[in-house]
Amino acid sequence: MALKMVKGSIDRMFDKNLQDLVRGIRNHKEDEAKYISQCIDEIKQELKQDNIAVKANAVCKLTYLQMLGYDISWAAFNIIEVMSASKFTFKRIGYLAASQCFHEGTDVIMLTTNQIRKDLSSPNQYDTGVALTGLSCFVTPDLARDLANDIMTLMSHTKPYIRKKAVLIMYKVFLKYPESLRPAFPRLKEKLEDPDPGVQSAAVNVICELARRNPKNYLSLAPLFFKLMTSSTNNWVLIKIIKLFGALTPLEPRLGKKLIEPLTNLIHSTSAMSLLYECVNTVIAVLISLSSGMPNHSASIQLCVQKLRILIEDSDQNLKYLGLLAMSKILKTHPKSVQSHKDLILQCLDDKDESIRLRALDLLYGMVSKKNLMEIVKKLMIHVDKAEGTTYRDELLTKIIDICSQSNYQYITNFEWYISILVELTRLEGTRHGHLIAAQMLDVAIRVKAIRKFAVSQMAMLLDNAHLIASNTQRNGICEVLYAAAWICGEFSEHLEEANQTLEAMLRPKVTTLPGHIQAVYVQNMVKLYASILQQKEQSGEKEAAQEITQLMIDRLPQFVQSADLEVQERASCILQLIKYIQKLQIKEVPVAEEVIALFAGELNPVAPKAQKKVPVPEGLDLDAWINEPPSDSESEDEKPKTIFHDEDQRHSRHRQPEIDEEELARRREARKQEQANNPFYIKSSPSPQKRYQDTPGVEHIPVVQIDLSVPLKVPGMPMSDQYVKLEEERRHKQKLEKDKKKKKQKKEKRGKHHRHNSLHTESEEDIAPAHHVDIITEEMPENALPSDEDDKDPNDPYKALDIDLDKPLADSEKLPVQRHRNVETLKSPDSEAPLVEKKSKKPKKKEKKHKEKERDKGKKKEKKVVEEEEEKKGEDLDFWLSTAPPPASTTQPQREPEAGAAVVAEPQEVKKEEREERDEEEEEEGKKSSKHKKKKHKKEKEEKSKDKKKSKKKSHHSEEETTESVQNGTLDDEPLPPMSSYRLLAENPYIKMTYDIQGNLQNDSQVTVSVIFENKSTSFLKSMELNVLDSLNTKMLRPEGSSVHDGIPVPFQLPPGISNEAQFVFTLQSIVMAQKLKGTLSFIVKNDEGSTHEKLDFKLHFSCASYLITTPCYSDAFAKLLESGDLHMSSIKVDGISISFQHLLAKICFHHHFSVVERVDSCASMYSRSIQGHHVCLLVKKGENSVSIDGKCNDSTLLSNLLDEMKETLSKC
Repeated sequence: MALKMVKGSIDRMFDKNLQDLVRGIRNHKEDEAKYISQCIDEIKQELKQDNIAVKANAVCKLTYLQMLGYDISWAAFNIIEVMSASKFTFKRIGYLAASQCFHEGTDVIMLTTNQIRKDLSSPNQYDTGVALTGLSCFVTPDLARDLANDIMTLMSHTKPYIRKKAVLIMYKVFLKYPESLRPAFPRLKEKLEDPDPGVQSAAVNVICELARRNPKNYLSLAPLFFKLMTSSTNNWVLIKIIKLFGALTPLEPRLGKKLIEPLTNLIHSTSAMSLLYECVNTVIAVLISLSSGMPNHSASIQLCVQKLRILIEDSDQNLKYLGLLAMSKILKTHPKSVQSHKDLILQCLDDKDESIRLRALDLLYGMVSKKNLMEIVKKLMIHVDKAEGTTYRDELLTKIIDICSQSNYQYITNFEWYISILVELTRLEGTRHGHLIAAQMLDVAIRVKAIRKFAVSQMAMLLDNAHLIASNTQRNGICEVLYAAAWICGEFSEHLEEANQTLEAMLRPKVTTLPGHIQAVYVQNMVKLYASILQQKEQSGEKEAAQEITQLMIDRLPQFVQSADLEVQERASCILQLIKYIQKLQIKEVPVAEEVIALFAGELNPVAPKAQKKVPVPEGLDLDAWINEPPSDSESEDEKPKTIFHDEDQRHSRHRQPEIDEEELARRREARKQEQANNPFYIKSSPSPQKRYQDTPGVEHIPVVQIDLSVPLKVPGMPMSDQYVKLEEERRHKQKLEKDKKKKKQKKEKRGKHHRHNSLHTESEEDIAPAHHVDIITEEMPENALPSDEDDKDPNDPYKALDIDLDKPLADSEKLPVQRHRNVETLKSPDSEAPLVEKKSKKPKKKEKKHKEKERDKGKKKEKKVVEEEEEKKGEDLDFWLSTAPPPASTTQPQREPEAGAAVVAEPQEVKKEEREERDEEEEEEGKKSSKHKKKKHKKEKEEKSKDKKKSKKKSHHSEEETTESVQNGTLDDEPLPPMSSYRLLAENPYIKMTYDIQGNLQNDSQVTVSVIFENKSTSFLKSMELNVLDSLNTKMLRPEGSSVHDGIPVPFQLPPGISNEAQFVFTLQSIVMAQKLKGTLSFIVKNDEGSTHEKLDFKLHFSCASYLITTPCYSDAFAKLLESGDLHMSSIKVDGISISFQHLLAKICFHHHFSVVERVDSCASMYSRSIQGHHVCLLVKKGENSVSIDGKCNDSTLLSNLLDEMKETLSKC
């Protein structure tokens, strides 16, 4: 044995270690692959040896080879062997290799479970630490499920090193095994108050990362995080917490008021720029959520803007970028605060960094007003001329257009100036946004009718100078402007002064070099222009001139007929034949102008971009069905028809070829290119000049000389935008003088209202009247258009499963399996408690008294503990923490909500009743008590009565203040309402009773929620409850993903004896006009002393039409307009034998059928409700002596008749 050990150590001396491997790879650069393959063979031999040190050395070398890209998955089993080594240095190598190469698909990963569990329970903290670190890299759903409990226990380890690692790995466990989140969360929450700052920081990181995706589930932690934020000195922890508050604030606006003060204190005190930036970001989010809820927030905004100015003025480019980014967020809600720093933003446009210039451009977009638009655009135009590089210049161009066109040209006061800006932008060379300029020219010319004459004159000028623009004919280049110019001149040809000259410009031979789609527009609009000229010549009697124009068209159009573009060919051919026919008619002296003009009469409205998507599919049309059935693969060759043409044989043979992989395709492509390059007879395609320039070697080394052109390029006749700035200033000055004159006259007439006029003066300066009116043209949509589908969320998103309500109490089924404490469950079960009580009852009475006295003392102690716990909970409770004053009374809420709440909270009330009954029985058995005890009892009762009286007085006083609201709900304070419940009996048997209520949701027009209260009537324990409902064609139960139609939904709780609880189920439906009944079954297990039995309870779930209605308030004006619209169907009913008062009658209709009272006069009331699918239901209720008549109107006659029938049934029971 000793000889073996000595021999092994001698062999190890000659083995290559990691340093030797790295040195060898560097020395074999020429044949590196060959050398590595030799090393891998040596490693395989080393892994076969029994010595664990040799194996660890081999695995260490494999980890390096894996980093170089070599596959080491074949050594997975050997890696597990090294992981199980007792020595820490070897174990660390094994876990490192596993973390690099193990994944969910690794077969042997299931063998690591016990080894990792053993390492997690190791007394050596470093063994545990390396196991946790390695596991975080290759954890699978199975490993997470099996080891979740072990990791959770490590969160309470004595060493902070282990606690920190355990807390961090729990995040990975939650992602792989979401069911562990709820049982582990209380312990994770405890770690937020851990004495070690590292553990505390780790817990903050994990919770913040979880809350980033599902913030609503972590609202209850707000008080705890607030305490950390105000006490922690760790900047990174503060940044995480402040980010979390930024996500929570939109969900709970009251949180913002709490946060403003500590955040502003941090902004004032901190010197860390990263923390300052996050504080500013969160303050912005807080103020957005508060909106008008906090009137004095201007100081906070000014503070944020001043601090951001410091960031922007900083020499560090990163801070400058972040400052601009945060400033853009403030700009959305408080533009005036940012507009005062316009000078700083304009300075950023001169920055060397392009990303900072782009951020500054984004800010300028929101800083524009009617006053400063021309000034800002003028500065941007100067930057366009100076801009280096096409990317930034294109971005400048798009920003200029976006700034001017935002909100339907809200800030443009002179459209002649805007047209001149667009024309100036056409001088840009190399831009790829010519189509944007063209779209703006078209939009302005169509929507601003007053500008058309000026626009046509400028477009005609562009067409005359088309040779300057058409030099760059690339796609989306500046030549796209000619598309708009040709269309505008053709469509609005009546505004052209020299139509003949424009037509000749459009017929020049140079036009044929333009892209095909522009030529097509040229050809189409030539005819429009020709038609208007023809009309002018015929009306003036110039027949020869008309014939000359026709001849010109016939001479020039053939060049378009010969175009390579099919669209241009087709249009030119049709138009040429039409003009030849016109020429024949002209020779016969037949007037044709009116008929030609009629071809282009009428206006075409723009079509909405999503119009095609919203076209409804006709009934009976299946878009996925085959038009012609495909030939089946089973057909033999003899059955196939013989092909006539040779091409068909080739086509079929191509389909039968085997698939070629990408490597083969690449090889063939290279071979073909080589053959083409060597073939002298193959005509090579000449690359574009731009590509040739890019491919030229050493282009970047060519020195670039900047040429300063003192005289800018100007096209004769083109407008200059600068002249309009002066004209606009003069126009505004005149407007101001006229307004001042009017105000002076008003002051003479009404001297008493001086202050109001001053305030009006400041408003009118901003509200500058535009020179031209903009027509907002609605885009056309197809009839019966369907709403477009929203983008579905990623189904593989791991955070979707972590959207779990953490505030609900933990059910027995959700607890993680604990092997050592399995017996605890049996002790706690209600089955084992029952026999103990029976045994005790058989003892003598003296022992009973002593026992009961002890129990009472224990009970008092427990009550004290409960009170203390409740006081502690109040400190943590979010509502208690957020609201300094007591919560307001819930009188403004609908009446049915308290009923539902009362049903859910019936559980503790029933328990209290049972306790009181037991106490009464005990008192009867004990007999008479002392008079002192009776006196104490009387005093307590008197105190309780006086308290009740005070409460009732407060309630009555409160109801007197809110009489208006009670009238809206159909009741008055004069008469108390009878107790009503919206929950109806679903089914019951000796074990269980089910009541249900159905509620709709306006946000989803195809879903309703069914709330079912399960009440355990027996003395047994009910568990494993599962509810199943048979779906119909119209109504279906919403089941979890992956479950079939026949699967039931498990009820997420168990019922001890005498306890009730509520569960909710969602149903999807298509039509709501008719009531419907669905059959269902509740299956459950009854557990008692004798054993467990499986029981079933059948029921019928009734969806009434009233359950699809939602109580919606409606004003009397809107109600009257709705009745006058004429779109509603009418129906009426009459119910005799009604004895209840009118107030109670209206209350019943409001409560059971979800209506609100619009207006009430004596014994007549108008009522309104709305269905989840948007049906309006209007009622007029009249009460006679012993009868009630109800007249109803609704969009759907079937729905109305069914609703009235249900009301008749309700009222007949009164």
